[in-house]
Amino acid sequence: MPCTGTRWGYLGHGGPYHTPEGYGTLDPMTTPTPTPTRGYTATKDQLLARLRRVEGQVRGIEKMVDDDRYCIDVLTQISAIQAALDKVALGLLDGHARHCMHEGAAEGRADEMATEMMAAVGRLMKRG
Repeated sequence: MPCTGTRWGYLGHGGPYHTPEGYGTLDPMTTPTPTPTRGYTATKDQLLARLRRVEGQVRGIEKMVDDDRYCIDVLTQISAIQAALDKVALGLLDGHARHCMHEGAAEGRADEMATEMMAAVGRLMKRG
């Protein structure tokens, strides 16, 4: 007789197991939802490495400010970070144009995808 608030089941070898309420059981017939392929999927490792490098540069600027470094030196490092982020953005735009827009065009959404990409480019250019 099962305990209140629990479920009882059987493993493949025939033995009972106990699953507390609130926990699910794995259904071997269900397949996980596949991760969608993005425009940057092929270069994801490079993208993540670049972003980690930028993160380190930001921490470096934080230390420079904490150490009261010369303003122009801090600004120079900020400029370097902006350039690095611009490279990340260009890589993402390239992947989007080559992959996502290609798929969108195949689905009949070329104009919608082009409008979306141009809005993103516009936001990137509005800095400063």
